Amino acid sequence: MPNGDDLDARFNELVAQIDEDERRRMRTAATRGARAPRSDKATRPRRAGRGLLAAGLVAAVIGGATVIVAARPDLLTPQAGSPGPVPEETQPVMAAPAPEPTGTEAAALGEKTAADPFEGSPAEKYAEGTAGFVMPKAKALGGLSKKEVAKALDRTRDLLAAAYLDHKTLVGGKPKAFIERLDARQRDWYRDQLDIKQTKKPRFDGRYWVNSFAPKTAELATGVIKVRGESTVKKLAKYGREGAEVKVKYLVVYAVQRPGQPATVLRFVSRVEGQVLVYRESGRLVTWVRNWGRRTGTPGRCDVKDAFLHPAYRDSAPDKTSARATDPPTDPYDLDRDLPRDKKCHRSRRT
Repeated sequence: MPNGDDLDARFNELVAQIDEDERRRMRTAATRGARAPRSDKATRPRRAGRGLLAAGLVAAVIGGATVIVAARPDLLTPQAGSPGPVPEETQPVMAAPAPEPTGTEAAALGEKTAADPFEGSPAEKYAEGTAGFVMPKAKALGGLSKKEVAKALDRTRDLLAAAYLDHKTLVGGKPKAFIERLDARQRDWYRDQLDIKQTKKPRFDGRYWVNSFAPKTAELATGVIKVRGESTVKKLAKYGREGAEVKVKYLVVYAVQRPGQPATVLRFVSRVEGQVLVYRESGRLVTWVRNWGRRTGTPGRCDVKDAFLHPAYRDSAPDKTSARATDPPTDPYDLDRDLPRDKKCHRSRRT
């Protein structure tokens, strides 16, 4: 929280943008208000003039917010040196939100602003929610019975739903649903890896195992989430264990918008992959998550170094990191293409 000196400095910066005549008028009004009759003189504020001037200034700023933002956007955003990353949503946009397109304009933009934001895109034909996490037929494998493999596949589907469909997790909350579905021995480790503070040497962050939009950057425009993909199951032939190995690969498509701004809706495509090892240990069936998480998030910002998803809206501030990408744009709906392993920002077609 800013200290008194910071508040005074900010106050003075704001006052500097009001001309002298306006300041004189506000002081007069403030003084008049300070002289109002009171029965208890001991409680009269000593800085009534400054306080009422501030109140009037706040009203003036609200009434002319567009002018203030254009003149000094830094006054409305965190100052340099403030702790923590700056959410993209709090940064000044390049222009006022554009009017919501309709008809041929919407078609030309590749966006859909009607009741179904997926209409006209490949995601229109995808299954909704958990139904999209299609599992293979269970069969006896690696010393496991058909019933045990079926149970493991059900657990895998539950893990996918908790990681990529849970609303609290999607809007940046703690991924409790996902943690509860991890193997009991994996939960404490995962909690310790969650929301790691990054240093010069990057560290694994458990947030990568789920999809979470950075707080205040996005909200779901509809309760429908589209899913397409597949899982495979085969005999586990490594790690010195006997059992089964489940591999998952899906596209999860969200319709998101800036909070409270339906005209900014866009389709956000995330490709997620993972591996679940299934085996018996001490008489119980273990489902152990490995190499799990999202591989892509489109359209997303590349200039924020945390494990949250940061949507790139049409009115977002420029992303200098993504601007340096020069590779040919790829199709975000192509689930079969090989993905680069360089962890760099890559270009993509519209969603």
